[in-house]
Amino acid sequence: MHFYDFDIVWREFVWGAIAGAFGEGMMHPIDTIKTRIQSQVLLSGSQSQKSIVQMVQTVWVADGLRGFYRGIAPGITGSLATGATYFGFIESTKKWIEESHPNLGGHWAHFIAGAVGDTLGSFVYVPCEVMKQRMQVQGSSNSWNSAIMKDKMQMKSGAEMYGYYTGMFQAGHSIWKEQGLKGLYAGYWSTLARDVPFAGLMVRKVISDLAADSMYLF
Repeated sequence: MHFYDFDIVWREFVWGAIAGAFGEGMMHPIDTIKTRIQSQVLLSGSQSQKSIVQMVQTVWVADGLRGFYRGIAPGITGSLATGATYFGFIESTKKWIEESHPNLGGHWAHFIAGAVGDTLGSFVYVPCEVMKQRMQVQGSSNSWNSAIMKDKMQMKSGAEMYGYYTGMFQAGHSIWKEQGLKGLYAGYWSTLARDVPFAGLMVRKVISDLAADSMYLF
């Protein structure tokens, strides 16, 4: 691979990371509401669920604007890694496949390149996602301490309650200390099963669209 090719790959790494971080920053409040809604039955022991509007009001009253951005640090970190590896490895992986395995060129090369990029990013993304979701669910320290006391008194949820996380590094250290590597990579295989096929198909679709557009331009 020539120096110019390395320059292109590096640029794709950087812009992929920026795009991933920007997307996470924009969508994190919505993701927080989604995560809180999905977890409320487990935490409260009640079968009644709040609506989106009710959950937004609950988060705002309990924690203000900060409540919508709990877990933003691990969220952006994971998205940085995923965006960088996904877009950074697409072209380099595709070229390597086409040169070393010509029978897998064309559409298969695009699919495999996207899948490889997403798989590599998952080594950072999944632990960050675990930390992010736990911090999103906790909310403020007062609300989380109340949830822990409620769980100890009623023992309805059956969930393993854990201490309050004050930041990304403290959360990672606590999970590692309490559950080890298994805790940090909880749901790893299901995440791959969900994201890798989509990543490969998305690359295939983008390439197809670009090819179709170029036919109209030239």
